Amino acid sequence: MLIKAHAKINWYLRVAGKREDGYHLLDMLMQQISLHDDIQLLPSEELTLQVLNASPVPDNTDNLAYRAAKTLQDYAGTSSGAVITLKKRIPIGAGLGGGSADAAAVLHGLNKLWALNLSLRTLSEIGLSLGADIPYCLTGGFARVQGIGEMVEPLPALRQHWLVVIQPCKGLSTKEVFGSLDVSPAKADDTSGIMKVQDAIDRGDYHTLNQFSRNDLQQTSALLRPAIQDAVRLLMSTGAKHAMMSGSGSAVFGVFGTYQLANTAYKSINKKYRSCHLTYTLKDNPYQEFIVKN
Repeated sequence: MLIKAHAKINWYLRVAGKREDGYHLLDMLMQQISLHDDIQLLPSEELTLQVLNASPVPDNTDNLAYRAAKTLQDYAGTSSGAVITLKKRIPIGAGLGGGSADAAAVLHGLNKLWALNLSLRTLSEIGLSLGADIPYCLTGGFARVQGIGEMVEPLPALRQHWLVVIQPCKGLSTKEVFGSLDVSPAKADDTSGIMKVQDAIDRGDYHTLNQFSRNDLQQTSALLRPAIQDAVRLLMSTGAKHAMMSGSGSAVFGVFGTYQLANTAYKSINKKYRSCHLTYTLKDNPYQEFIVKN
């Protein structure tokens, strides 16, 4: 079984507050993009993992994809195993959800390979115990995500957007960024902005997108990695209609009006940054075939 584990971008990320247990409350608009890792799952008596194309990524029990498989195996009480081969393309420590996407793809794939027939809700509960982005990555597509990542509301994706994604510097850990963030207790906030951003994405209204989009982590991450802001400015100077950081960074993305404009910018920017990707947002949910309706 072959599965594409798609990266995601954050069109909107508001930190709404912080719970007493230390978890941050978020309100986000997220969408999968064509950039993906490849995962192959083959039946086996044991559970093993091989990682290709990414030497910094652990290929042992510390890998999130392996941990997801092991957690699912334990939850289901199954003796079935699998050979998991992971080919990395999504940059590491980039805020693009690469590890979470891998874990979600493994959960979906093994749920089918092992004939467990577990619902999306159950898989999401398993995924949330491993990482906050996994419930969204399991749901896929375009969605509003709230709470600590457990509240996922799928949304229709009406338009495809061409993007250039850059990781201009070494990766950032989510823990490092949130640990440096000064957050007041949860408070009421105007939520109309996220609705305006959603509408702007649907209509291709980049003026409104620039006016109301936000990533409350960007300032903190840019202090840790100044190259983030440099990359945002470069994207805008090469014709991007909108540019911002994704997640906790360190990747940034620029939105272009057409493929031609994006490709021209990509060819220029690719000369400066080794980690540079021409990609686009997904209109359809790539995991629809895996989702069990119960």
